[in-house]
Amino acid sequence: MKSEIDLIKRIEAYLFQEMSEEELVAFENERKSNAELDHKVVAHLDFLKTIKGYGERRDLRLAMNEIHEEMDIEALKEEWVEKPSKLVVLWNKYKRNLAVAASVAIAFTLITLYSTGQFDTESHSSKYSELKRDMENIKRSQNALIRNYNNNNNTESQYGGTGFALSSNGYIITNYHVVKDADSVYVQNNKGDAYKVQTIYVDPTFDIAILQVQDSTFKTLPSLPYTFKKTDSDLGEDVYTIGFPKDDIVYGKGYLSSATGFGGDSTAYQISIPVNPGNSGGPLMDSKGNVIGIVSGKQTQADGAAFAVKSDFLLKAVNNIPQDSLGKKITINQKNNLGRLSRTQQIKKMQDFVFLVKVYN
Repeated sequence: MKSEIDLIKRIEAYLFQEMSEEELVAFENERKSNAELDHKVVAHLDFLKTIKGYGERRDLRLAMNEIHEEMDIEALKEEWVEKPSKLVVLWNKYKRNLAVAASVAIAFTLITLYSTGQFDTESHSSKYSELKRDMENIKRSQNALIRNYNNNNNTESQYGGTGFALSSNGYIITNYHVVKDADSVYVQNNKGDAYKVQTIYVDPTFDIAILQVQDSTFKTLPSLPYTFKKTDSDLGEDVYTIGFPKDDIVYGKGYLSSATGFGGDSTAYQISIPVNPGNSGGPLMDSKGNVIGIVSGKQTQADGAAFAVKSDFLLKAVNNIPQDSLGKKITINQKNNLGRLSRTQQIKKMQDFVFLVKVYN
């Protein structure tokens, strides 16, 4: 608990600009490298804004009370009884104050009801935990783009998603929610060849899963034609994805519509691309042939609002894999061969490195 409180104090010192220049730089670097810390900073900032709004409403209520005290109610009564003709004058004089006072009274009543469960004596850390649970509920309201289908030769439930090559020696990346709780997982290339794979690493925080082909018939892929972008992309940038919402590969085109994902998630982009169940785990590409993210879900209440985990967090997940758990080294490609090609040529090149992920429960 003490360490959590100390962390909150650091976050507030950062938000209130009470850090030295050296501490500020160190904290911002830590925030960039630690997604969990970044989430806590964003969540605590939202919490402080809520508290500030409550304080402003309370100050306004006190100001309205002072206005009420300055008003001579008895004089108003006399004006009403003895000089009714002055009622219009008095109304014009005080109607704004009275309207504001009534609005404040209503707002304060609502705030009081709301505050019974929120503005109590609990610590900052417990309030953050409650906010975190709320955010988890928000995330679960998204559509996970997993395709559900039945195999005529197998009565067990199966799920389908998309994955793409992380390296040429059999490592494939997809979403964690695609392979979660799977008994066995297979991948199938665009030629119809299927290979059994093993899930060697998962990162539920970033919704990332790393698979490795465990099949003697698998041949090493050619060198990957794409690279993984390490910096953020720009709003309005032209992007596309290819994946398996059906048994053959499907191309989808759109643009980057927000620098954050669902609920302000800083680890993801919002994209305007038509995606469907089965697109989960597909690569999000820019026009220069860089992987800038991995498609993860869409918002059910809004048309054209899909989300993709940023490639920077994809690479962080790869770097967190214990080296002793790898049978072969994962070498991230540093040479891009797609940048000068047309879109149709890029897609032709990409098809050999994108896989249909089949999950058996």
